[in-house]
Amino acid sequence: MSAWLPTAPCTPAGCASLRWPTVRRATAVLRLVAGTAAVLAGVLLAPVAIPLGPTGRARLAALWCRTVMRAFGVRVRVTGAVPPRRLPGPPGPGTLVVPNHISWLDVPLVASVLPGRMLAKREVRRWPVLGPLARFGGTLFVDRDRLRELPAVVGAVAGVLRRGSRVVVFPEGSTWCGRERGRFRPAVFQAALDAGAVVQPVHIAYRPVGAAAFVGDDALGTSLWRVAAAAGLTAEITVLPPIPAAAHPDRRALARAAQPAVGGAAAAGATAAPHRRPPGPRVFPAQTTVDRDSANLPSASVHHSVSFIPAAASSERTPS
Repeated sequence: MSAWLPTAPCTPAGCASLRWPTVRRATAVLRLVAGTAAVLAGVLLAPVAIPLGPTGRARLAALWCRTVMRAFGVRVRVTGAVPPRRLPGPPGPGTLVVPNHISWLDVPLVASVLPGRMLAKREVRRWPVLGPLARFGGTLFVDRDRLRELPAVVGAVAGVLRRGSRVVVFPEGSTWCGRERGRFRPAVFQAALDAGAVVQPVHIAYRPVGAAAFVGDDALGTSLWRVAAAAGLTAEITVLPPIPAAAHPDRRALARAAQPAVGGAAAAGATAAPHRRPPGPRVFPAQTTVDRDSANLPSASVHHSVSFIPAAASSERTPS
């Protein structure tokens, strides 16, 4: 087992098996087809965006991500002040965006609001469809099995931040269902300190809770269907006040400052708008059982078919 790989208590049976209203099967199929088509369109049109430059590509990527979310039937709700990609005046350090991690939907959700370069595991490079798209988008890759590469990863992230770019990292290291949250692993916060960057906490939530959860040995195909079949699925993203890295003495203190900010937003949201399960919902159709790799085994996280990628092996992980 990778020394970088945290474990979460969340499982599909415990977190993603609750009942909620669903759309008709025909509607779910249409959403699945539309969402897949939107993803493929992004791959095919990616070369067209090359001449647009970084700013143009970021805007196009945000538009594409919003299209993907909408195609899957997911509504997006944004609260908080969304900062511009580049502030007016002389160029300065970039921003390290640190959201909580619930689902594969987190990536297009964050990119639709705060487009930037993602930090992902090395295996993503070889995924069909998503791998080429990740490489085109400037994704930074990390090998989870080699701790000695950690300083180089932190240095690469710091270099991107020094050039004024935005980097998105999920410091919990694995997906959690949304009811439970993981500890922010501090390693990547060193990059923000080295670059003198700003840390941007972001809170993500999905309503109904559990419909978008992609946890444990959940298969991507099952999760895709659950999302497409859910009625009224809403993704809520809250952009919280930024935290200057220089205001904290080390990476652990910086991580400790960012984590309560994200957790506090979750508690406030739960108090303000508690989620109640509607009575008498239809159950989303049962899925065909598929072969899954053993969760939490890094050597088994290279997949030949993206449809069968387990959540525990496919969610982005950040070293500590």
